[in-house]
Amino acid sequence: MFSGNYNYLRDGANQALNRLVSRLEQDGVARFRIYSPTRPNAAFSPAGTLVSAPSLPIPGRSDYLLSRGLTPGLRRDLEAFAPDVVHVSAPDFLGHAAAGWARRHGIPTVASLHTRFETYPEHYGMPWLGAPLERWLRYFYSRFDVVLAPTEALTKQLVASGAARRARLWSRGVDRDLFHPGQRSSSWRERHGIWAAEITLLFFGRLVREKGLDEYARAVIEARRRGAVVKPVVIGDGPHRARLERLLPDALFTGHLSSGALATAVASCDILLHPSRTEAFPNVVLEAMSSGLAIVANDDPSVRALIDDNRTGVLCGPTLTELVNAVLMLAASSPTRERLADAARAHSARFDWSSTLQPVATLYAELSRGRSTS
Repeated sequence: MFSGNYNYLRDGANQALNRLVSRLEQDGVARFRIYSPTRPNAAFSPAGTLVSAPSLPIPGRSDYLLSRGLTPGLRRDLEAFAPDVVHVSAPDFLGHAAAGWARRHGIPTVASLHTRFETYPEHYGMPWLGAPLERWLRYFYSRFDVVLAPTEALTKQLVASGAARRARLWSRGVDRDLFHPGQRSSSWRERHGIWAAEITLLFFGRLVREKGLDEYARAVIEARRRGAVVKPVVIGDGPHRARLERLLPDALFTGHLSSGALATAVASCDILLHPSRTEAFPNVVLEAMSSGLAIVANDDPSVRALIDDNRTGVLCGPTLTELVNAVLMLAASSPTRERLADAARAHSARFDWSSTLQPVATLYAELSRGRSTS
């Protein structure tokens, strides 16, 4: 397996990859060797055997690392491991080189799509880069035997656009015992100075520009201007935290949380405001649904895979006004919040990890058998 960030920063993509590796190794289905950039102070311990890939900080985003590709040392290590299947999870130099290596050695290849990188340029003032990046991504994914996408809409889009010869669904799961409404804590709210009458408006995720941080801040400011008593709560960390702190100086910033502390913080909020349009699958939305929150999100194909508008959440168009109107409506109506939250919690039961990981194990076995009989 080749990853751009397997464990040095915590994100939804590497949480899914580590869970996949852990489950399939525990079940004796597969043995993994993962090649990825690393840092000494990783966010968490990796599942499987992790091999460090030489890398450099990405200019302007030094929190992320970019591998220099498949070096001679990595190539020797890979040849000694002699994989039956090569799985690439990021469209970077390392993934590109790994796909070429596998093709030359007659080894079947899988790519998994985790992030819609084609949406990034507009967030960094480079809209002209969008079209060339889309062409590169189509070329990159077309090299693989199968591309795994987290929603049905994306699997169809990949095939229709010519970006994938074959695409299959690999959805995501949620730990419903951990992310549970019962984790809600009035003492947590009191400890953080949240008044009983305040409606907590949650931003949950890595604090980077492409997650819609400015849109979140503008929505909070405008909702307050229009009379809503909302308290912004920000769970996560990242390079743009300082900017968000300037925009929302009275917000509660928890930083990175995990396990029970994370589950309590999420469940103790009232509304998740999800302005991002860059995820292939919004894991934070699913975790908030499972925790019993009302959801307000930008209408996006990835979110639409989870949210049925006005039943399990509220989907909004591209304008700030629509986001703010949805926040105002939910802030003013406890019964509506409860109705949406109950439906969201029930809907999250469809996304259990056991059922979502099995298709990947099945695919590995199919490709491995196909190679052995060819």
